[in-house]
Order: sequence, then structure tokens, then C-alpha cells
Amino acid sequence: MAVRQYTSVGSSAAAPNDIEVRNPITGEVIGSVPTFSAEQVRAAVERARAAQPTWNALGVKGRGRLIRRWADAMWAAQAEFIALLRSETGKTEPNAYNEVAVIDNTVGYYYGFAPRILRPQSRKTFLPFVYKATVYHEPYGVVGAITPWNYPYLNLLIDVIPALFAGNAVVIKPSEVTPLTAQYAIDRMQEAGIPRDVVQIVTGKGDTGRALIEAADYITFTGSTAVGKQIAVRCAERMIPCSLELGGKDAMIVLNDADLEQAALSAVRGGLENAGQVCVGVERIYVEAGVYDAFVEKLRGYLTQMICCSDDGYGVHMGSMTNPREVERVEAHLEDAVQRGAQVLAGGSRLTDKGPLFYAPTLLTGVDHTMRVMTEETFGPLLPVMKVRDAEEALQLANDSVYGLSGSVFSRDERHAVAIARRMQAGDVSVNGTQLFFLASAANMGGFKESGIGRRGGPEGLLRYVQTRSIVADRLPIKNREFILANKRTRLAFTILRRLRRIIPTI
Repeated sequence: MAVRQYTSVGSSAAAPNDIEVRNPITGEVIGSVPTFSAEQVRAAVERARAAQPTWNALGVKGRGRLIRRWADAMWAAQAEFIALLRSETGKTEPNAYNEVAVIDNTVGYYYGFAPRILRPQSRKTFLPFVYKATVYHEPYGVVGAITPWNYPYLNLLIDVIPALFAGNAVVIKPSEVTPLTAQYAIDRMQEAGIPRDVVQIVTGKGDTGRALIEAADYITFTGSTAVGKQIAVRCAERMIPCSLELGGKDAMIVLNDADLEQAALSAVRGGLENAGQVCVGVERIYVEAGVYDAFVEKLRGYLTQMICCSDDGYGVHMGSMTNPREVERVEAHLEDAVQRGAQVLAGGSRLTDKGPLFYAPTLLTGVDHTMRVMTEETFGPLLPVMKVRDAEEALQLANDSVYGLSGSVFSRDERHAVAIARRMQAGDVSVNGTQLFFLASAANMGGFKESGIGRRGGPEGLLRYVQTRSIVADRLPIKNREFILANKRTRLAFTILRRLRRIIPTI
């Protein structure tokens, strides 16, 4: 498909030092974007800051109508958009469609619930008949969104949508690997009536992102833990808030009473979707000894049947990886594991006949925590499976990580599985499935430990983009109340109120 060339927001000429965007399967140049200078980034943020009050004045329902109009346009154009998304990432058609569906559902949720979540809240006071307290939610101003390449639509809009509903303007720095997806989506926003300066894109590499961090009022970032820590430090120095969705090493636990068919299929979906390039993907599997052999055999059978190619349609199970660096990491983790005694039961090499960045779905056994594949984020199509004595050992190993993004537990005893899930040191855990939180818009996701700060989805995903203002009003304009409150009668009233609260705590 033809890709329109991107020019600097607010300018008629492309910036110098254009970055070429290539199809990872063919190597073809499919577009280019400019590298924004620090001055251009600051100018974009200032335009956003000037436009934000008018956007906020529309009210949450007014903003919601425009956002929903945009979502309808994206839904109608999904065939064209999915083709673009796939050309930038190399992913399959079903995986690209999932991005569109999740974001459409996210818009629907916030359209319905944002007015309720953001409405002013009355709060009790010590003397409710005298004082009235109200808490208001106010936007921060300009949100800077720095987004990754692996899910360039989902990981972008899952942050941008609630920020806009909350009344903020947004300036986006997409990954230089996949900027055309962001460009397409934001073009449609402007066509839907969202003011041009309310949502802007600044393209470039690390220096562009650093300039955005220096200018915005709030930063949301999805990416590596190493970069996330640097961003957190700079935001702390500037005294601005940030939310960070960082690395993961998500554990899957399979108990003796699990449905092995369901567990094996979920491992394939959770670990190999988008060629394993998923922040919340299954990266390590712990299986109780009683079902270990049967589970491994089922999983091996599925992996050897997978269709990996760049064809259109829904019969393709896995597409290409997106950039060479990720493939090299997969190879390094595999080599380290094999040198330390792991066995490769399926896959284990590139599929060069399919394309330069295709890698076979790979099953590893005989693994342990001395291996990089069990402790470092792989971000590729490797599924290492480790035998454990029991659920307690599985839980101990699952929690033996600096990461705590996501996880999953499989058991026919749901109550037991939930009890295990609640002890996992992860921000969101699926029971008898993987990545189930994408099907629960009112729930939230986010990391424990070095996997991040803040939450996406649900009320929490919206409320992170607002700051609260409390206003307390004096209902009885009596002069010298400070003196009155100090007399014996009011002291008696306080004593009575205190005793009543022991009986009725919510009074």
C-alpha cells in the first residue's frame, strides 16, 4: 500500500535527517519520518499546552464523542490500517487485528465509564453539617507518550486514549522502527475533529524522547527497564509524575490437576503471539512433576505444527520478528541454555526460507535458573519448560525474578489457582488462560518490582492522568468560629461524635 510521507507538525517541510522505515520481511523502504530537534519538540509541547484548556473545557462527554468518532473511523478503515501495521512489524493478520479490537474496546469502556470515574466526589468532613468537601479531577496538561515498536498501535493508544479522556493534550514519540502506524492513527484523530495541536507526533530516536521528557508535564513510557529507570530519575528531578510499563519475565505455572490441552494451547498463544515479542508474554513455564512429560509432549506437538510465514489470512500462526537485535538476543539465550545442558525439542533456528527475521517456535527442556533464558527477558519465540516438585516450588521459582509484570496459573481447582495467583509477585495474573486482562477493560494491568510503575486499564488507567484538587466550603458563615470551636459545648459535641463513630464508622 502507498504510505503518505510524514512532515513536521505545524510545518510544510520535512525535517532533515529523515529515518527510513523498512518492512522487516522484505527490507523494502515503506516510508520515512523526520528527526525532530529539541527545539521542534519544545514547540510541539507549547502548542499542545496552548490547546489543552479548550480541549479540557469540552468536558469528558464532549471529548468522548470525538474520540468515539475516531474509533469508528479506525474500525471502518481496519483493512487498510492492518496492512500498514503488518508492513511495519511483520506480524500476522490475526495479531494485527487483535490490536485494533483491544483499542476499540478500550474506547468503548472509557466512553461509558469515564464520566462516572471523573465526576466530582463528595467527601465526608468531621462536621458534615458545617463543612462540605469535594474532590475534583484535573488533567496534568501535556502528557508525553514514548511508545515501543512491538505493538505500535495497542501500546500507543492504550495510553493516549485515557489521557485524552482525562482532558490532557498528548505529544507522542513513537518508536523509530514503527512510526507510520502512529502517524496513521493520529491523522484519523484530526480528521475526526480532535484539534490538531491536542494530539501531535514528534519522531526521532533517543534525543527526541529526551527532549520530550524535558518539556512535558507527565511522561508515560513503555519499554525496557534500563531506559525506564533513566526516565524515572529525570522525572523525579523535574518533579513531574510518570508511569512506566517495563520489562517482564512472565511465569506460567501448570499444576497436576490442570487441563493440559488448555494449558498447552495457552502457552502457545501467550508465549508465541507476535513471535514472542510481547511484554506480557509467557517467558518461562513451571510444571508439576506428575504432568510434566504429558504437558511437554502436547506442547511439542503444537509447536511442530505451527505455520510460520508472511501470508495473509487467519491460517498463519506466527509471523516475523521485527528487528535483527531481537533475533540475536533469542539466539544468545538459546546458545547459553544449550551450553548449560538444556535440550531443544522443537525449533531452535532461523527460518531463513521465510524471511531474514523469522525464527522457529522453540521448546526447551532441562532448564534451570543458571540460564539466561530463565532469568532475563528473551522477547522472542522460546518456551523453556522446567519440572518442579510441587506448587510451592513453582511459586518460589516464579517469584525468583527482578520482574513482576504478569503471570498465569493452570488448575481445575479455581479457588486453589486463585490462591496461588495471589501469591505471585506480579501485577496481573490469569487463571486457566494467558493475557486474559485484555478481555477485561474494567480491570487493570501493570508491574511489580522492576516491571514498572502505574497501571493501565480500568479506573486506575484513567486516574493516573489526573491530579486531584480538594475544595472544602464553610456552610455556616459564623464569625469567630475558631473561638466557638474551643468552648465546652463544642468539645462535648466532638466527644459525642467520636463515640458515635465507634458504633457507626462511616458517619
